[in-house]
This record gives sequence, C-alpha cells and structure tokens, in this order.
Amino acid sequence: MTRPDLIAVGSYFDWDIERMEAEYTLHSVKTPDEIGGLPEGVRSAARALAFKGHTPVNGAHMDFLPNLGIIANYGVGFDAIDIAAATERGIKVTNTPDVLNDDVADLAVAMILAQSRRIVQGSEWVRSGNWAGKGDFALNRKVSGAKAGIVGLGRIGREIADRLAAFKMEIHYHSRGEKETPGWTFHADPVSLAKAVDYLVVALVGGKETQNYVSAEVIRALGPNGVVVNISRGTTIDEAALLDALEKGEIAGAGLDVFLNEPDIDPRFLALDNVVLQPHQGSGTVATRKAMGQLQCNNIAAFLAGRDLLTPVN
Repeated sequence: MTRPDLIAVGSYFDWDIERMEAEYTLHSVKTPDEIGGLPEGVRSAARALAFKGHTPVNGAHMDFLPNLGIIANYGVGFDAIDIAAATERGIKVTNTPDVLNDDVADLAVAMILAQSRRIVQGSEWVRSGNWAGKGDFALNRKVSGAKAGIVGLGRIGREIADRLAAFKMEIHYHSRGEKETPGWTFHADPVSLAKAVDYLVVALVGGKETQNYVSAEVIRALGPNGVVVNISRGTTIDEAALLDALEKGEIAGAGLDVFLNEPDIDPRFLALDNVVLQPHQGSGTVATRKAMGQLQCNNIAAFLAGRDLLTPVN
C-alpha cells in the first residue's frame, strides 16, 4: 500500500523525522518558500503539511498544494499561519496546546526568580572569585508575597497564576472577560492591571490583535519597582518602549523569552544587567517537545483517516 505524502516545513528533531518517515513518504523543506520547488507530482499528491517555525505561511504557499487539507502546526501559537487564507481554501489548521503549558509556566516563574534574586549575577559572583575576594553578594528582592498580574488568563496564563499563588502572591489578571477565579482580581484593561502589581506576566496569543498590547502606557503604569515577564510573543510588547523604560530605570527589570526579530535581538538588551534573557525556550524540554511532535502527527493521522481533529484551530 502506498504511503501518503507529507510535506514537513521547518527544522525537526530526529525523533520527529523518524516518526513521520514511519507513516508517510516525507518531503522536507526548511521554509515555506521552498514548497514551490518541490516536484509538481509531490505537490499535487500532498494532502497534509506539518509546519514548525515562525516564517509566515500565506495563501500563495497554500496554492502550491492544490489538494492540501490540513496544516498541522508544531506549537500552541499559530500566528505565523494565515488562518483566514486557510479557511477560505477549506484547509484545516491544528496546533499543539496543553502539552506545553507546564514547561512555559515553569520558565515564567524561573525568570521571575532569576530576575529578582539575581541568580545569574550570583552565579558569576561565585565563579569569578568575588565571593572569596570581595565578600557577600549584594542583597536582592523578595518574591513571595508580592502582587502578580497576568495579561491573558488562558491555559498557560492560568498555570502561571496557579504557580505564583503557591508563592503566596496576590493574583491579578486581565483577559477578554472575568473568569471563575475566587480570590483573584480581574482588571478590565491592562493599564489598571499594571498599576496594581509588582510583576506583569504576558501570556497572550500572538498576532495582529495583540500587537503592542503591552504598550508604553502599560509599561509606565507598572512603575519603577515593576518587572515585566514575557513568554508569549515579542510582538505583544512595545519593545522600543520597554527598552527605553529599562534603560531609564522607569521599571525595575524584565525576564524575556521572546523578542522581535529573533534570534537577532536588539543589541540594547545585551547592555542591560536588569534583564534575564532566554532563547525562546519556553517549551524546550525533551519530554514536551516529543509530546508536541506526537500531537502534531496525531492530528495529521486523524485528518487522513477522516476522524475528528484533536486540536483544531479553525
């Protein structure tokens, strides 16, 4: 029996490749623009596309594949895929939510701790010999008992809030509407939220609707003792305003796993000692990345078998 053709866009781990090759005739390309370079027979036969990355997938790319029925995204964020174009063409889109919630939430908490307790600087104090040569490390900031604000109380935002509640934090949040959160405080707008908290954690989805959602006004409202943590997308924060505030001391610091123009981030970040920088590794554990790849493949298998999709987007 002939195996179905599958086009995989992006750089996959070996275990993902092995899984896909076991079930499909695999055709791998690095970017969406390379789809058009595949043989016409392959493009005509392919009904499924596995996508991993952040390079936009638009209608023109979809038109290279006249019988395409599904784009299975590797990751919870699907802002790189033109959903409207896919829907117009009758193409289903799926993503990989839930399996990465814990890892992303863990990293958000880790960045709060690292920024406030200056863990990176403390490690360097020991390694450099300063502890022995210059004495005790400078005192830093207490985390437990502070006020935390979550911008976007979706799956990941709630996991972050639950973890911070265990640190005896007072939880505030902003979302499209008030949710069942006994003891937590809802704010109808992000400026009100920022004014009320010490730590502002951004857990929004990416895309045009949330571009610069954490604006210069929101950042100013946080104040000189405030810390911004972003595990969503670089687009959700006005990055220029954030850099200005960090450089001028208008906020205390930041913990950032996402940026504009990744991985070529603004060099102004590199000069700051009040920011914890991470290489967009929120879901970056072996167990979670394997689970994401499995869910991506399970959605493809469900589509080709005519079953309900596990995690549809449109």
